[in-house]
Amino acid sequence: MSNVPSDLKYTRTHEWVRHLPDGNVEVGITDHAQRALGDIVFVEIPEAGRQCGLGEAVATVESVKAASEMYTPVACEVVDGNALLSSEPEAVNTEPYGDGWLFRGRPTPGAETDELLDAAGYEEYLRSQGD
Repeated sequence: MSNVPSDLKYTRTHEWVRHLPDGNVEVGITDHAQRALGDIVFVEIPEAGRQCGLGEAVATVESVKAASEMYTPVACEVVDGNALLSSEPEAVNTEPYGDGWLFRGRPTPGAETDELLDAAGYEEYLRSQGD
C-alpha cells in the first residue's frame, strides 16, 4: 500500500494538497502516482502568476514509462514552482510529500477544497481501484 499522510487532502487523479500557514496551498503527486509512473526524468512546473482553474492541467511529469498531466486540485494563482525539480526531478520519486512538491498556490477567493478526500477516503479509493 502507498504512503498516505493523514495531514493532506487528495484527489482521485492522485494529487495531494497541503494547507500552508500563510493561507497558500502546496501541491504534488501522491506516492501511488509516482510509483505507477516509475523513475521521473523531467517535470514541467507552472510559472508564478499563472491562474489555474479547478481541474486544469497545470504540470507535466515525465518518467521512463510515460508523460502524465497533473491537474490542479484547487482554483488558485501559482505563487511558486518547485525550481529544485528542474535539476532533480527524481525528488518526486524519493520525497513525493517533501522536496518533490510541484507548486504552491494562492487559492482563488471562494475556492473550495471540500471535494478533496482525506487520507482514509483516499486509501479507500485506492482499494476500490484494486491498488
